[in-house]
Amino acid sequence: MPRRAASTAAAENVGTNSKPKFYTRHERFVLGGLAVAVALLLWEALGRSGRISPIFLSSPSSIAVAGVKMARAGELSQHLWVSGRELFLGYSVAALIAVPLGLVAGWYRRLNFVLDPFLSALYATPRVALLPLIILWVGVGIWSKVAIVFLGAFFPICINTIAGVRTVDQSHLMVARSFRGDDLHVFKTIILPSSFPFILAGLRLGVGRALVGVVVGEFYAASAGIGFLIAIAGATFQTDKVFVGIAIIAAFGMVCNELLLKAERRVERWRPVVDSAS
Repeated sequence: MPRRAASTAAAENVGTNSKPKFYTRHERFVLGGLAVAVALLLWEALGRSGRISPIFLSSPSSIAVAGVKMARAGELSQHLWVSGRELFLGYSVAALIAVPLGLVAGWYRRLNFVLDPFLSALYATPRVALLPLIILWVGVGIWSKVAIVFLGAFFPICINTIAGVRTVDQSHLMVARSFRGDDLHVFKTIILPSSFPFILAGLRLGVGRALVGVVVGEFYAASAGIGFLIAIAGATFQTDKVFVGIAIIAAFGMVCNELLLKAERRVERWRPVVDSAS
């Protein structure tokens, strides 16, 4: 009997512990999903209460209906294609240039000294201030928006990459040098793996800046795109369409951030462990 009682208690403990384990693994998504659901319900209740005019604040259901209508009419796909192409071109070129340049600038100290004033100045300069010059140089076509996206994404990626190289553990470099490791071998085995988490963090920051660049560029010089949609809908008091554009930008940013965050977790073993408050 005692053995049966012990086995029964163990089985009950396994059954009760399965739920906490599931919650622990997915706590971020559970809490985040509940917070979003509560916010949407409160937003819907506020929109249906009639206390605020639909011109100022639309409800989630009205936004969803407007989005479905735009999708069926083909209007949404056109805007998505234009903005997606600008974002892809600008962000891809920024990543392809910023990552190698950041690795080289972080590795060679004198090159970092040369580039640092330009990186600091241009990073601190708002992209909106450069937009009139960019339009003057390349026109109002797709390349002006690509240039704004490029400038928005380039600097966070490059600066984070440089920081990743500069924070490599010097003891690892000393060990590699003591075994007569050449620059290429040290770069491949120590510098690049140690910098990779910082590169991914820069890519995450670059996505947000790139999305801002798309919207801002299309505000000023565009005939299609999500930013153009938001600008025209806001000017004509179509609040539900404004929120459709905002929701698309936010959803795309969340998806890209989540994908890069998963990639970042795969290389967390190269990072120092930092305890955070629960």
